[in-house]
Amino acid sequence: MFGAFFWDRETVRMIGRMAEGSARSEAPGATGFSRDLLAGLPAPVARYFEFALAPGRRLVRRARLSQAGEFSTSPGEWKPFTAVEYFSVHPPGFVWDARIRMAPLFPVRVRDSYLAGQGTMRGALASLLPVMDQHGTPEMAAGSLVRYLAEAVWLPTALLPCEGVQWAPIDETSARATLTDGPTSVWLDAHFGENGEIDEVATMRHRDVKGTPLLTPWIGHFKNYERRDGMTIPLAGEVEWLVAGERLPYWRGRIVEASYL
Repeated sequence: MFGAFFWDRETVRMIGRMAEGSARSEAPGATGFSRDLLAGLPAPVARYFEFALAPGRRLVRRARLSQAGEFSTSPGEWKPFTAVEYFSVHPPGFVWDARIRMAPLFPVRVRDSYLAGQGTMRGALASLLPVMDQHGTPEMAAGSLVRYLAEAVWLPTALLPCEGVQWAPIDETSARATLTDGPTSVWLDAHFGENGEIDEVATMRHRDVKGTPLLTPWIGHFKNYERRDGMTIPLAGEVEWLVAGERLPYWRGRIVEASYL
């Protein structure tokens, strides 16, 4: 009980920091989506925004998503989780607070975040006994910022060029997105489906291997797109590492609820 109290208090504190940073940050010139914002974009990217956004849809400043699904800590072994994730667009940031049912009585709490240019991942059994604590390195910052960029499909106005994302063409069905925040710059390659949706993203991301960060192919898959609050977003997805040619999925989940400011 006491562990959960202190864990939740810290999560609330971090969400408050993120909201304060968003309130202080200057908003871009545009306040809503229009086709004028698509000038010069690669064709598949322009089609994506026309698919995902209704004309006049206001730009998202913050978002809250409830999630449920399964998490894998070893190949083939999946544990159920629930999570709430908070986003800020200016500056880019997120706080993901999850409960993973690793044992019948005591869930593992995991908090993954990107705040003020720093990536942090912490885990605790029963919210109290530390099992993971990674933070403060350039690799963590890059890994967390690229997670933000990939998950921006859940708040698609955050992927517009006016929000700091730069797009470069690859071919008729894919393009590269780049996002820079302070000293950290990340990229991912987005593949677009036949309706214009983003169905896959791929990049190189640091994976912890016995305490050493190792750049590894990282792939996210998205599906079940539906309209939510003037935006079309995927309601289900899966994330995996690609290690020596072998797919190692470790997260699969669905969006239970989404709200936007």
